[in-house]
This record gives sequence, structure tokens and C-alpha cells, in this order.
Amino acid sequence: MNDARRRMLSVAVPAAVLGVAAATRLIGIEHPGELVFDETYYVKDAESLRQLGYEGRWPDGANELWAAGTPGSPSELASFIAHPPLGKWIIALGLGVFGPENSASWRLGTAVAGVVLVGLVMLLAHLLFTRLVLTGIAGLLIAIDGNAIVMSRVALLDGILALLIVLAVIFIVLDRQQVRRSLESWLAERRASDPPRSTDWGPAFWNRPWLFAAGLTFGLATGVKWSALYLLAAFAVLTVVADAIERRKAGVSIWMSGTVLRQGPVSFVLMIPGALAVHLLTWWGWFATSGGYGRTREVTDENRLPGILGSLPDALQNWWEYQTAIYGYHVNESSPHNYEAPAIGWPLLLRPTYMHYNDLGNGTAESITGIPNPFIWWGSVLAVIVIVGVLMAFAIRRVRGLTGPTLPADGWAIAVVLTGVFAGWLPWLLYPERTMFFFYTIVITPFLVLALTMLLGRVLGAPSDPTPRRALGGTIVLVLMLFLLAVSAFFVPLWTGIPTPIELIQLRYWMTSWI
Repeated sequence: MNDARRRMLSVAVPAAVLGVAAATRLIGIEHPGELVFDETYYVKDAESLRQLGYEGRWPDGANELWAAGTPGSPSELASFIAHPPLGKWIIALGLGVFGPENSASWRLGTAVAGVVLVGLVMLLAHLLFTRLVLTGIAGLLIAIDGNAIVMSRVALLDGILALLIVLAVIFIVLDRQQVRRSLESWLAERRASDPPRSTDWGPAFWNRPWLFAAGLTFGLATGVKWSALYLLAAFAVLTVVADAIERRKAGVSIWMSGTVLRQGPVSFVLMIPGALAVHLLTWWGWFATSGGYGRTREVTDENRLPGILGSLPDALQNWWEYQTAIYGYHVNESSPHNYEAPAIGWPLLLRPTYMHYNDLGNGTAESITGIPNPFIWWGSVLAVIVIVGVLMAFAIRRVRGLTGPTLPADGWAIAVVLTGVFAGWLPWLLYPERTMFFFYTIVITPFLVLALTMLLGRVLGAPSDPTPRRALGGTIVLVLMLFLLAVSAFFVPLWTGIPTPIELIQLRYWMTSWI
């Protein structure tokens, strides 16, 4: 392929995928013209933030007023809310475009976030796999996935959370590229000096702007939902582990202690204080006003924070008390719900979340449910299982001094993908009694499709493979992608609320638990 054609495709492929993403997420987002599922909380909270700077209480019957295009205003009486405000501020940006009277504005913020998420998944795929075809496959897989589409077409927080998580991981990957170059340069300089300088403990790099940016972005993610803390912790640990492995490969003799005792504390300082500061900043409306929940609680000797924390300003002490109350709500939330889906069943796609159903009375109905494209979902879960199995076989054979099997990608790419999957899923297993929903999986969906993309890259073959091998692999992948596109087209009515004959809606319920 000549350079001109390569440049053309490097623009055309991502642009085409983003076009698909924009069409599936933006067309018809004004429908239905009523608040669906948890929009009843987040859209009203977003408008309250616009008007008051904090979440106030809405009167009884507010949903009907919103559906009628006359939402009105909340009272100044503060409402207790369960999630930080940043995601609702992004929804509020959409409300500011067309006004709260227009139902399209309710979802504009999350719809744009959904399109951007597709672009970020392509960027992450390009950084990890460095092949344009895999960049396009990863983007298309999430562009046509039902859960990703629905979470872009309803004003919930999790799609925004997924965007920020993927952006933070992109910064982690960029940091790794910089650290490799910096370590190579540092070692070469010290070894070339006369006399050679010691490299036993390795360096402590402070100049890691991408790591700092990752910390800030993870802080923003926790400003949408606290569950981002698990991914922050997991990728922070992955960064330290990767630093140790890089030093060992480079010949740093005290590579483990040098990483833990020298670079580890530096990396902590670069990531964690910035994340905390940015998270606090997302609460600026609560701090800047006096009406937020618990904002004006009187701090006395009886309720003051212990020790040196008791000298903090009253606003910070009240904010901490508020966070404690939110934490108590989350760990104790176990209200039964028709569409609750324990995390243990997520891989099997047992209970997707129904967002909206309206029988139109003429044999048709409107239905919105967060069912992924089943074959993308199950295929991605299978890909993760295969990758883990290959890794285990690789490790066992390496310990025994044997060769093979070859890995489907380099170890760093595999580590990033698996960390994203397991850090977004395993922590939920710690709270089996908590009420949870399948749509939470939008946070791990980008990493699942990257796992599937990784295996499809192996099917395609490497550029150095013989032409017949690459032709066969290309044909298999092309047929599979066309099949997945057809399946997505089949499920579009369940993702967009298009009026559809009820018997055809029922035809799309492949499991009774999907109803």
C-alpha cells in the first residue's frame, strides 16, 4: 500500500466508523418524549444543577410536567443524591443547548459522549495493536453494540463514566510508551559515562505528564461514579508492575525494590493527589452554594472529624460527612427490582435492563432495552476466556522450559485489556446483596471488544504471513463482521424505541429472562 492510500484510509476508516456511531446515537434521540428509567433522577438533577448549583427536590408529578414540555423548577430544599455531580453537569450542558422543554436536549450530552467513546476506543486500539484494520474493527464493534447504543440514547451516567475510564487508560498507555523511551535513554547515558555510573536501583522519573493526566482523568471519572475508584486502583498497580518488568528487561539489577521504593512513591504522588483534587473540583457547585444537602450542617465538638482532620474548614467536614452518608447508601442498597442483575450473571447476558416499554394499543409497542448485540457480547466474553487460557498455558510451558503457545498480542496490550475487564467486573462480586444492573457493564464493554478485536487480529494474520493465509483470514473476519452488522440491524427496534409489532418484539427475546 502506497503512502497516499495509507493516509487516506487512516482518515476514512475512523471517519466512517464515527459516522455509524453518530447515526445510531443521535438520530431520533428525542424519542420517547418522556423520562425513561433513571432519567427521572439524572435529568432532573442536571436541570437542578443548572438552576441552583446543587440538587434540589422536584414536586410530585414532575415527570408528567417534563413530558408535557413544561418542566418548571425544583424547590430550593436540598435532595440527598447517591452519585457525584460531574455526569449530571454533562447532561446539563445538553439541556443548555435546546432547553429542558426539548426531550432531545435531555440526552444530547450522553449521546455525544457515546460517539466520543467510539473514537477513544479506536485510539486505544491503535495504540495497543498499531494496525488500522484492528482500529476500525474495535470501533465498529462498539459502534454497533446495543448496550453502548442504548447507554448513549438515555441520560444515565454510565456511558459518561466509560468515556472517562477509556480516556484515562489511553493516558496510561501513552505514559508507558514515554517511560520505555526514558528508561532506555537513562540507562544508555549512565552506562556511557566515564566511569560508568550505577544503574542498580534504576531511575525515579518525575517527568511523566501522561501519568499525571491519567490521575486527573480518573479523578474526573470518580466525579461521575465512585466505582471508578476500582479502576483507578487497578491501573495504578498495573503501572507499578509494568515499571518493574521494564526495569528487569532492561537489566536493572535491583529492579523490584528500585521500583517499589523509588519509582512507586513518585508515581503515587503523580497520580493520587491530582485525582483527589479534581474529584473535589467536580463538587464545586455544592461548595459554591449554601443550599446543598448537608452543606450548612453545624460542626460542633460532638460531630467534628477526629484528630488533625478536625481543623479542616467546616465545608470540607460537611462534605466528608455527606460522602460517608453516600457510602452507607451504596453498601446497603438492596431494594428488589424487576431488572436487577447480579454481577455473577453478567458474562452470560442473563438480565439486560429494560429502560422503556409502551404498548401503543394498535398491535405495536415502543421498547428500549440494553441488550448488547448477543454475538458481540458472548464472543467478547469467550475471547477473554481464550486469552486467559493462552496466558496460563504460556506461563506453564515457560516455567517448564518449553516453547509456545504464542500470545495473541504483546504482553502489555493483553494486560491493559484484562485489567479493564476484571477491574470493572470483579469488585461487584464483593457485594452480592447489593441491587445492581446489567447496564453497569458499559464500563467494561470497551475492553471486551478490544479482547475480541485481539483474537480477530490473530485470525486475520500478520502482514508478514503468506498471501493465501491473509486472504483466508480476511474473508473469515469480513463475513463475521457482516453477520454482526446484520444482527445489530435486527435488534435496532429494541435499542431505539421504534414502534414495532409486538410479535416482532417478542421474536427478539431469545431468553425468557430478557423480558
